[in-house]
Amino acid sequence: MARHNHLQRGLDGAAIGLSGLCLVHCLALPAMAALLPLAANLSHAEWLHPLFLAMAAPISVFALARSGNWKRPGMVALAVAGLSLMAAGAFVPMNDWAEAALTSLGGLALAGVHLLNARICSCAEQAELEPAA
Repeated sequence: MARHNHLQRGLDGAAIGLSGLCLVHCLALPAMAALLPLAANLSHAEWLHPLFLAMAAPISVFALARSGNWKRPGMVALAVAGLSLMAAGAFVPMNDWAEAALTSLGGLALAGVHLLNARICSCAEQAELEPAA
C-alpha cells in the first residue's frame, strides 16, 4: 500500500507542478518579455499550450483513476473544467489576455483537483494506519 501512495503523491505532485509551470508561462513570461528577448519568444510560443495540455491531461486522468477519486463527481467536474479551459486557451483563437486568463484558470482548477486528491489520499492513508477502537 505504501508504494501505491508514493506513486499517487508523485502523480499529484507532477500535475501540480505542471499547473505551476503553466501559470509561470501565462503570467510571468509576458512580464519578463520586456526584459529578456528569450522570454518574449517563449511568451508567444504557440506550441507551449498544446504541449502543457498533452502532458497535463494524461497525468491528471491517470492520477484520479489510480486514486479511485474519479468516482467523485465534484472532482471530475473540476478536472474536466480545468482541462477544458486549458484546451480552449490552447486551441481557440483569441487575444493574448483571454488566452492567458483561460489557461491560468484551467491550470488553477487542475491544481486544485490534485491538491484535493492528495489530501483525500493522505487522509485515507492516515485512517488505515490508525488502530481500530
